Amino acid sequence: MTSKIMEYFRGTQNKPGERALVQKLDFFILTFCCLMYFLNYLDRSNLANAYVSGMKEDLHFKGNQLNQINTVFTVGYTIGQVPCNIALYYIKPRIFFPTTMVIWAGLTMATAGVHNPQGIMAIRFFQAIAEASTFVGTHYILGSWYTEKELGKRSGIFTASGLAGTMIGGFIQTGIHSSLNGARGLAGWRWLFIVDGIITLPVAIYGFFFFPNTPSTTTAPYLSAEERALAVSRVPEVDERTPISWSFIKRCFASWYWYGFVMLWIIAGETESFSSNSLLALYMKAHPTHKYTVSQLNNYPTGVPAVGIVSTLSWATLTDFMGGKRYLVGYWIGITGIITSAMILAPGSTTAVHFAAYYWAGSVYACQATFFAWANDVLRHEEDSLRAVVIASMNMGSNAVNAWWSIIFYSANLAPKFTRGMWAMIACSIALAVWTTGMLYMTRRDEKGRKVGNEETDKNSEVIPEKV
Repeated sequence: MTSKIMEYFRGTQNKPGERALVQKLDFFILTFCCLMYFLNYLDRSNLANAYVSGMKEDLHFKGNQLNQINTVFTVGYTIGQVPCNIALYYIKPRIFFPTTMVIWAGLTMATAGVHNPQGIMAIRFFQAIAEASTFVGTHYILGSWYTEKELGKRSGIFTASGLAGTMIGGFIQTGIHSSLNGARGLAGWRWLFIVDGIITLPVAIYGFFFFPNTPSTTTAPYLSAEERALAVSRVPEVDERTPISWSFIKRCFASWYWYGFVMLWIIAGETESFSSNSLLALYMKAHPTHKYTVSQLNNYPTGVPAVGIVSTLSWATLTDFMGGKRYLVGYWIGITGIITSAMILAPGSTTAVHFAAYYWAGSVYACQATFFAWANDVLRHEEDSLRAVVIASMNMGSNAVNAWWSIIFYSANLAPKFTRGMWAMIACSIALAVWTTGMLYMTRRDEKGRKVGNEETDKNSEVIPEKV
């Protein structure tokens, strides 16, 4: 067992030059994608940080206007999913990703000048479209470069970088509020958006020069001709077809992959609602007996993504080590969702119990890396355009549901207990366990069929010796 663990962490690259290639890919792909996603989540989480740091009072928020802004963002994000991933077929990722970063950096800085919630709504809609391909586009790129045994760990590192943005955002807001609040006549929460936008630009410039595109289109100067050929040989050869055609649309909707993985992520996405809707921060803000300081409102919720980072990296590594058993995370999430909801709903439960439940619920973030790695694993034998559309549709479906789900079940005016949302969480957790079981059956059926097909092909290709 020890030797197997050591072999896994040393790497699974066996071809000459393969380890050096993977090390280059890790450096140039993961550094850019992780920094991009870190800044993406930093921006998203900082709206909630700004809200509890004075923006609510300065802009005269009423009722559930914060949730409405999040819904507007979700609508824009949903609209942009599939078009942005398809755009990667026609615009080089080295150009597309950095360009969208420059756009959202500008819109982030523009948020510092708003005077009412409606202004934020307008900005966040277009910002969401610019950010739409960050998550699904990166998972498509990772699936294009890395093998099945390498993918989970890289997906986990990428997802953890976004959670780090959520976690660090609270500390950044605390620092900005204490050092820049009132500087040049601007409130601390306004400086937060200015700083966010400025630090995004250098990463975009880095991407313009060094991102390698895909194995078949890369012109990266740090990859030799032999390394480019090796990169192409590491992934299955599949048909290349245009994603914009009626025949492709029919093939997409005729396969179970689209329905299976889209519904999987719709359900799983709603089990993340404890964390993605910043419920702990809203719980603290609306606490009936305890009044928290601005620093506490920003710092205490950082424990949720911290748990998410540990859980994401642990599960991504474990499922790689176990041969790609990504489905195990579905059952973990089901158990977690039921127990943590019950802890909050329990009569007489204390504030400490509620904090423990919200922190534990952060482990649900592990489903991001593992479920998208699962989709990449299963679809790596299908045409690339189908893989790109399914991955984008997963996030599109999840966000389309979350656009109204968060208002109904996790509106800010339902704080601090979110009773309606807790019951919805229990229902989603049960549904996820059931759906994961169905997905496991379908994927194993396909694996068996593909294995039989390969054996028949090998048998038919054998050369029969001539009789003398």
